[in-house]
Amino acid sequence: MSGRTEGGVKDRGAGVVFALATALAALPTSAFAHASDGGHVLLLPTGYYIAGGAFAVAVSFLVLAFLPPAALDNFLRKRLALFAFGDRPRAIVSLISFAGFVLLIAAGLLGSRDPLSNPLPLVIWTLLWAGFTLLQGVFGDLWSWLNPWYGPWRVASRVFGLQSDEAKPSRLPPWLGYWPAFALFVAFAWFELVDPAPDDPARLAFAAGIYWLASFVAMLLFGYGGWSKRGEFLTVFFSMVARFAPLERRDGRLSLCWPGAKLLAAEPLPLSGTAFLLLSLSSVSFDGLSKTFFWLGLFGVNPLEYPGRTALIGVGSFGLVLTFVLLAAVFTLAVFLGQRLAGDAQSFGKTAGLLVWSIVPIALAYHIAHYLTVLLVDGQYALVALSDPFGLGWNLFGTANRMVEAGIVAGAESAWWLWNLQAGVIIAGHVLAVVVAHGLTWRLHPQASRAALSQLPLTLLMIAYTIFGLWLLATPTAG
Repeated sequence: MSGRTEGGVKDRGAGVVFALATALAALPTSAFAHASDGGHVLLLPTGYYIAGGAFAVAVSFLVLAFLPPAALDNFLRKRLALFAFGDRPRAIVSLISFAGFVLLIAAGLLGSRDPLSNPLPLVIWTLLWAGFTLLQGVFGDLWSWLNPWYGPWRVASRVFGLQSDEAKPSRLPPWLGYWPAFALFVAFAWFELVDPAPDDPARLAFAAGIYWLASFVAMLLFGYGGWSKRGEFLTVFFSMVARFAPLERRDGRLSLCWPGAKLLAAEPLPLSGTAFLLLSLSSVSFDGLSKTFFWLGLFGVNPLEYPGRTALIGVGSFGLVLTFVLLAAVFTLAVFLGQRLAGDAQSFGKTAGLLVWSIVPIALAYHIAHYLTVLLVDGQYALVALSDPFGLGWNLFGTANRMVEAGIVAGAESAWWLWNLQAGVIIAGHVLAVVVAHGLTWRLHPQASRAALSQLPLTLLMIAYTIFGLWLLATPTAG
C-alpha cells in the first residue's frame, strides 16, 4: 500500500464507492455501454506504486546500458524446440469459426436485446477483444486459424478458380501501406468508445456482418494475404501482438522463446504501420482516461450526474483523436531527440518504424490491465449466454443456469489482488518494452554508448507512461 493505515484506505475506498454508486444510479438507461462498465471500482493507492514503477523502468534502462550488447542478444536468441506443427486443418478450423460467427449474428438479430444475455456483444467485446488479445500475447498467432475469413476464402478460391497461393505478390497497391487497417481501426475504436450503443445486439450484428462481408470482398479483390496483412485491422493487430508471445512457429516447427524475443527480428514498419501500433496504445489509454473525474471535469461534466455516452459524442471523438495525436507527437519527439544524442545519420522513418515495435509490450500490458475486470465478470455472462443464444431455454453447454459471481472482483481481498496484478502487468510491460527497445537500438547502433544515449528519451517516455498508467488505475471513474 502507500503508507496509509488499513483503516484509512478502507474509509477512503468506502467513500469513493458510495459516491460512484450514486453516480451509477443516475446513469440514463436508454443507451447501452460495455456490459459491466462501472459495475466494479478498483482504486490503486498511488505513492509507492507510482514511484516503484518508475524506478523499476529506470533501473532496467541503467542495467541494460552497462550490459554488453552481445549478452542480451545471445540470451534472447535462445530457442527450445517443441514439436512439428502443420497447418492442414487451418481451413477447417476457420470454417467452424465462420459458422459460429453466423450463429452469433443470428443471435444478435433474433435473440435478447439485453447485452448481458445476448452472446454477440459478450463474445465480441469480452471474449474476442478483451480475452483473445491475451491469448495471442501468450500462445502466438491463433487468429490465423480462428479468423472467420480464411476458410470461406479458400472455398471461394476453389469454386471460382481464384488465385489461392498466399505467397504470390499482393494486388493491394504498396503505397497504401497499413492505412486501410489504420482507418478501420479508428472506426472500430470510435464505435467501441464513443458510439452511444456499441452493445446493442442488433446494432452490433449489423456492424459486424457488414464488416465481415466488406473484408471478404476485399480479400477476393486484393488477395487474402494482401488484405489480411495490411487491410483487415483485427488480423494486423493480432499478428503484431503475437510477436510478443513466447511461442514461435517457424518452418512447421513450434519452439519456445523468451517473451518479446520475436520483436527483435521485426522489420521496420512504414509510417502507416507506426501509426497503427501507436493507435493500439492510445485507444485503450483513452478508454481509461475518458471515464475519469479529471477528464469529465475538463468539459464541465459532473461525474455524479453522468449524462451518458449520447451527450458526450463530440467530447469522446475529440479525446480519441487528441490522445493519438499526443502519443504520436511525444513518440516522434523521443525518437528524434534520441537520434540527435547518438549522432544517428539513418533516416528518421526507419528508426521510428523499428523502435515502435517496443510499444507492443506496453499496448498488451495496458490491454490486459484495463480489461481484466471486464473479462472476469462478463466472461461468466458469456458462458451463460452461449448456452442459450436465442433465449429459448436451451442449455447447450450446461452453463445456462450458472450463477454469475460478480463478487470475484469485489471485497477488500479481491481488490488488493487485482490492484497488484494490474499494477504489476503495467510495470512489467514497460520493463519489457525497455528491453525490446534496447535490442532494437543495437541493430541501429553497434556501439553500446551510442545505443544507450539514443534510448534515453524513449526511456523517459516509458517512465512517464508508467506513471500515467498507474494513475489511471488509481483515479476515480464515473462509469
